[in-house]
Amino acid sequence: MRVLGIDPGLTRCGVGVVEGVPGRQCKLIAYYVVYTEPAEDIALRLLHLDESLAKLVAEHRPASVAVERVFSQHNVRTVMGTAQASAVAILSGARARLPVQTYTPSEVKAAVTGSGTAGKAQVTAMVTRLLGLDEPPRPADAADALALAICHVWRGGTRARIQAAAVAQAAAVTAAAARRTAATRAATSRTVAGSTAASSTAASRTAAGGTAAGRTAAGRTAAGMPAARRPVGPSDRGGA
Repeated sequence: MRVLGIDPGLTRCGVGVVEGVPGRQCKLIAYYVVYTEPAEDIALRLLHLDESLAKLVAEHRPASVAVERVFSQHNVRTVMGTAQASAVAILSGARARLPVQTYTPSEVKAAVTGSGTAGKAQVTAMVTRLLGLDEPPRPADAADALALAICHVWRGGTRARIQAAAVAQAAAVTAAAARRTAATRAATSRTVAGSTAASSTAASRTAAGGTAAGRTAAGRTAAGMPAARRPVGPSDRGGA
């Protein structure tokens, strides 16, 4: 699985791409740092970041994107810039229709070093070791982005399999319920159809019997009635 990790920042945004499977050593593909000038307008800085990330996603075609989750700091201005850069990073993956997962710094540190309180130097050293590099990636933003990608390969892969299994199970349950519903509806339809046919047959027989009985009674009544007398004319009286 190829993962593109992004350590969001407005002035420096680290990007790292690795390949690997959970539980095994990852392979380094590339790493970058996207820079923007603090003196530039915020709109232009975010646009530059967006275009740069979009190009890297299109170039490396990752299976998923991992972004560091913004956490609270005392410097509100720094948090705002990081949050804006984080939104652009998440958007870069969403625009490419890729799954995007966010991780807190402590989650990344724990996945890479085994300690959620490890310092940047320790994270950089472990990234260098885990990827088999001759020298540590510089600056630290690039190392952090690679750590994010490694974290997602190891944790996200397992999480994705668990989620896929849950989705498959839910789909199976839904399909079984749909089959039961269809069978119930079919049985109900057959019952209603049978009842309707039986009612129609009985009604037809009743109507036919009533008509026949009526005709018979009418015939009997007509046969039992005396013939109508016709008027006696002169010829019957032997008149002159």
